[in-house]
Amino acid sequence: MQSPKRVIVTGASRGIGRALVDRFLDLRHEVWALSRNTDELNKIKGIHTVSIDLSEEQQIVDWVQSCGVDYFDAVINNAGMLINKPFAETTYADFEAVYRVNVFGAAQLIRHLLPLLTKDSHILNISSMGGINGTAKFPGLAAYSSSKGALGILTELLAEEFKDNGPRCNALALGAVQTEMLAEVFPDYKAPVSAPQMATYIADFSLNGHHLYNGKVLPISQSTP
Repeated sequence: MQSPKRVIVTGASRGIGRALVDRFLDLRHEVWALSRNTDELNKIKGIHTVSIDLSEEQQIVDWVQSCGVDYFDAVINNAGMLINKPFAETTYADFEAVYRVNVFGAAQLIRHLLPLLTKDSHILNISSMGGINGTAKFPGLAAYSSSKGALGILTELLAEEFKDNGPRCNALALGAVQTEMLAEVFPDYKAPVSAPQMATYIADFSLNGHHLYNGKVLPISQSTP
């Protein structure tokens, strides 16, 4: 078993994020669970629950300055916002809301955490198969999928900037996973992979994948949907 690691999970209140919290606890790592909604997280013993809106940069600044930690081993940018609307009805405000969480929030969290990340730390961004060129695309997801594409490019750029002194930076582009978010978009579809199954893979990759990969956007998918 690995020595205990310090791990940040964003979007930790449900779906893959919540499953990641449970997985890291099972592995006896120290978890900082970040979410806007912390009602359920507050019931979990042994984690650091952080109520935060990642679309508000000042909240990120305030938390990083007060977290009382000198380094983190892994940061998993799992938080995501999805708006499912026909493109003709998707407003500027819709696009902005999605990008403020999926791209800007992730970028600013990384930026403000940099003093607490070492050459051995791993930034892992959770992207989507819909954000990769040449994959299946679905009507209504223009804002969401394009934001995930931007997150993948950001991953590649950060890996290049940090390649000499770290941290390492990768992204996993997930296919269909049975979560609340998937059910909201495709209510009649049953994904072949559960949130705990995917969380097991992501947790292991966050702690070990950066020893083999840097600047990669890796597809992790059985279906899309």
